[in-house]
Amino acid sequence: MIHPDLAVSDDEAPRSPDGHRLEHGAGTSRPLRPRSHEPQPRGARVHGHRPIDQNEAAARFIAAPEHEQMHDERLWDLRQKRDRQMRAIPEWEELREIASRIKQHTLSHLDTYLEQFEAAAKANGVHVHWAEDGAAHNRIVHAILRDHGARRLIKSKSMLTEECGFRHYMAASGIEVIETDLGERIQQLDDEDPSHIVVPAVHKLRADVADVFARKLGTDPDNDDVHYLAERQREATRPLILEADAGLTGGNFAVAETGSIVVCTNEGNADLSGNVPKLQIHSVGIEKIIPQVADLGIFVRLLSRSALGSPMTQYTSHFRGPRPGTEMHVVLVDNGRAARLGMEEFWTSLKCIRCGACMNTCPVYRRSGGLSYGATYSGPIGLILDPTFDKRKYSTLPFSSTLNGSCSNVCPVKINIHEQIFAWRKVLAEARELPLVKRAMMSAAGKVLSHPALYRTAIRTADSALKVLPRFVVYNPLNTWTQGREMPPVPKSTFHDWYAANHPAPAEDPTSPEAKP
Repeated sequence: MIHPDLAVSDDEAPRSPDGHRLEHGAGTSRPLRPRSHEPQPRGARVHGHRPIDQNEAAARFIAAPEHEQMHDERLWDLRQKRDRQMRAIPEWEELREIASRIKQHTLSHLDTYLEQFEAAAKANGVHVHWAEDGAAHNRIVHAILRDHGARRLIKSKSMLTEECGFRHYMAASGIEVIETDLGERIQQLDDEDPSHIVVPAVHKLRADVADVFARKLGTDPDNDDVHYLAERQREATRPLILEADAGLTGGNFAVAETGSIVVCTNEGNADLSGNVPKLQIHSVGIEKIIPQVADLGIFVRLLSRSALGSPMTQYTSHFRGPRPGTEMHVVLVDNGRAARLGMEEFWTSLKCIRCGACMNTCPVYRRSGGLSYGATYSGPIGLILDPTFDKRKYSTLPFSSTLNGSCSNVCPVKINIHEQIFAWRKVLAEARELPLVKRAMMSAAGKVLSHPALYRTAIRTADSALKVLPRFVVYNPLNTWTQGREMPPVPKSTFHDWYAANHPAPAEDPTSPEAKP
């Protein structure tokens, strides 16, 4: 059920030219209007390589009810829109299967397709660079900018550059980076990382944005009208775009056949970044390669529908070569992807097309906010990507899941996300990356669960105790299960007892060959 403030009446709903109400991401909801001005909860506290305390950050987000409710319902709205688009395409599951197979084939022959892409791109007049990791990517881009005397860079939304710490590196090098995506610009002005792969500022209420713009752009702090805020941001940012020395975009797909980069946006910001300055740079992860242009027909149909419940993105831009009088560079970045390709249980995570569908459906992510993960990638996909970057720092994240499988069900390229989350738990436990208390609890649970008689005795003892123990004994800080939830009522009998009473074992036939002598 959608909160009343998120819904729109039939009279208000945007309509198509034929008069029918739009049933996709372009116009079926409006942002939640909070009942009070509640301060925005901040993200996880990061302390070097120490394990992220996602539970603590999530608890602060949950303690802000206006933000939690808005975040939960807005993302569930996107999930519902995705489902409507899915049901409108009879061949949806076939598209998912084909996309998954294309990705699997490409990753299995990644070296071949990367070399094909490089040759085609160079033939188009593109400069191709290879970066082993995030630091190398930043150095390469900085060298390109330095060689051209560039001091201001406009940038389209790119999770890869977030992964590489690009903006912070450029700031330390004296180069100004301006985000052109509205959500990313909001996060940049508020000195926060994006909280979602597709909608970076989805955790913010409109009042939060009004506060940020009032502090950084001098807007009216009491005016949280979305049209007013968007227009003021446009007026402040357009001059910076027009005066930029260089532009940088990410890439949704890199086509080996043509050596072209394909970027999907809803604001046209990739076109601004790639066409306004004379120097354009594209930073692309090596896993974004697809074999041929014909494959785009599969992925473009899946991407926007999975992400926002829209039939397609507003702009699907193809960058194949430099315009006359300009220069185009492509930086192909590994940053741990080749190592992940060698991980038997986790390599298929490289199929991800960054749609965010798994995040929109995840009950943990929707209620805890993306910044609580303290990582570039949050939600279910983050739980299987982040430990590949830093096993110790992100050791707690794979446990922030109910393993309900909804993430795998909505993934457009059929990544078995929930199974990989469970596999990471085993890997981290074997690597002794779990807190001492959790290791002790899991060890004790393992002993109990491996002995049926001991398990049944423990269950009967616990059930008897719960009937008589005072509440403060059960609901205490040491019992993490009861933090935020009520214990279920104690059943009258266990399933084992019920089954034994209602399905007694059949008497043994003495004439049977299996009968004991």
